[in-house]
Amino acid sequence: MTDAANEIRSFYLQGTAGPLEALLNRGVDHASYAALVCHPHPLYGGTFHTKVVYHAMKALHSFGWPVLRFNFRGVGGSAGEHDHGRGELDDIRTALNWLEREFQRPLILAGFSFGAATGLAVACPDPRVKAVIALGLPLAPIEDRRYDYSFLRSCAKPKLFVSGAADPFASPAELKELVDGLPPPQKLVLIEGGDHFFEGRLRELRETIENWVREMLAA
Repeated sequence: MTDAANEIRSFYLQGTAGPLEALLNRGVDHASYAALVCHPHPLYGGTFHTKVVYHAMKALHSFGWPVLRFNFRGVGGSAGEHDHGRGELDDIRTALNWLEREFQRPLILAGFSFGAATGLAVACPDPRVKAVIALGLPLAPIEDRRYDYSFLRSCAKPKLFVSGAADPFASPAELKELVDGLPPPQKLVLIEGGDHFFEGRLRELRETIENWVREMLAA
């Protein structure tokens, strides 16, 4: 890719709770898709710089796509306060709206952990989003938060789920039961030896995303 395609832009989106800090890896002018990557739980150190988010961005950007990352409300330079997954849905819509206006291309959404749970809820019913990627999708309750993925049973877009086989927040058996019950096309990849943060397995994570994108584009 050219230097222009590799350009990183730092700016703010105008969200419903105030400005949201954002980073855009530009991509090529003739990109077939634009992508959004959502970060993990804000109260546990999640930001758009989290390693898994960065590697997901790199995987998607390798296809020349523009890739947007942003900090949820109350994180980094973003205004507002954490809203326990409610207002964060609006933050994701703000990011998708900006991508659609800016690039006028079909969209792909990827999210890690909290970003996967909230991202799927917004992306599945949004016709502009053509495929979704869930990394480290949490299934076990965390403090006062319980996850309900019943909406996925009506999500017929291409879906990739990637988790570490040793992720304490979602067992392989639970993930397989969830994914097997969803409409195709869907794929579950368990990375052996991987924990929730894919420590020591980030290259495998990135390659898994890239291989699945190639399969999706060839379908």
